[in-house]
Amino acid sequence: MSTFTSTTRTQVAIVGGGPAGLMLSHLLHRAGIESIVLDTRTYEQIETTHRAGILERDSVRLLVESGVSDRVLTDGHEHQGIDLRFDGVSHRIDFQKLVGASCWLYPQTDVFIDLHAARVRDGGDLRYGIADTAVTDHRDAPHVAYTDADGRHEIRADLVVGADGSRSICRDLVANPQRLFREYPFAWFGILAEAPRSAPELIYTRSPFGFALISQRTESVQRMYFQCDPAENPDDWSDDRIWAELQRRLAGQDGFALQEGPIIDKSVLPFRSFVQTPMRDGKLLLAGDAAHTVPPTGAKGLNLALADVRVLAETIERALLADDETAPDSYTDRALARVWKAQHFSYWMTTMLHKASDASDFDERRQLGELETLTASEAGSAYLAEGYTGWPSV
Repeated sequence: MSTFTSTTRTQVAIVGGGPAGLMLSHLLHRAGIESIVLDTRTYEQIETTHRAGILERDSVRLLVESGVSDRVLTDGHEHQGIDLRFDGVSHRIDFQKLVGASCWLYPQTDVFIDLHAARVRDGGDLRYGIADTAVTDHRDAPHVAYTDADGRHEIRADLVVGADGSRSICRDLVANPQRLFREYPFAWFGILAEAPRSAPELIYTRSPFGFALISQRTESVQRMYFQCDPAENPDDWSDDRIWAELQRRLAGQDGFALQEGPIIDKSVLPFRSFVQTPMRDGKLLLAGDAAHTVPPTGAKGLNLALADVRVLAETIERALLADDETAPDSYTDRALARVWKAQHFSYWMTTMLHKASDASDFDERRQLGELETLTASEAGSAYLAEGYTGWPSV
């Protein structure tokens, strides 16, 4: 006798209902493939989690051209460049002039809201706020079980996708994976502040006191970060102390100063680089943070997840609609080709702009030399612009 309250049959079970899982479900729906999306978090929990968001041009194109929403174009902010600030002077990297591309400031929360609305609009099967998710038989006949208020349920699927984030349960099902990572000896102290914009675009700052990033959220709420020790306690920092630290890192001969206001949120964000390979085991495939994470310096996390599911949707379409059993074989290599580009770009941006605790005078001057060379060279600036706005999809 079955111990399940219900059993459902679908083509693809997607564990993880964040932007990656929802985008995959949306693309599969457009191809005529059924899916069920599962997440232990509630919709409200995800919707109210503040996450920054810089979208590459292809990520914006994917949202708009796939019919999710054009709100990124109406409510998002196009950024045609960034400022690199060092030695107290800002140097603009003009993306449009260098590579003819832009990126968009559009919070990840809004990407989630748009994708969720699109799946609801199209009748998607979305199951949030569940518990005790378990994936079994993923090499032959995948089953996903979970619990909700009505009991224990089972989903039988042709394929299972783990898009369940950096604490993935699906990741551990891959047999004999290679896990590659790099820990960083610093973190970001992040704040949300009720204040006017201090600049129209992002400012990446290298100072003798450590890195700082000035970003935006809305006309009246701003997002800012500064390099700190991973063990730092946000409660030890008053508003006055935070603003003093940010102001001294941005100070310079041009007289630039931040617009200040009440700080409404503060947190410490440790980060590391991580890649797991392969991204597939039998009929289980991984996407996004379940398979890889990057430091936030290069703004690549969400964009990599969307790039993964773009490739994954094509792979699943070939596997299920064209009966091509070999289609999943190439998924890992195709996805990781972009992942490793992003890992290098994020590592490069991070090490170029952050202050190492054991840095010598030589290290400090070499770092400044790198920044001076980059900003004085059109070819060097173009490399940064191309990486930041996103390499062409393959």
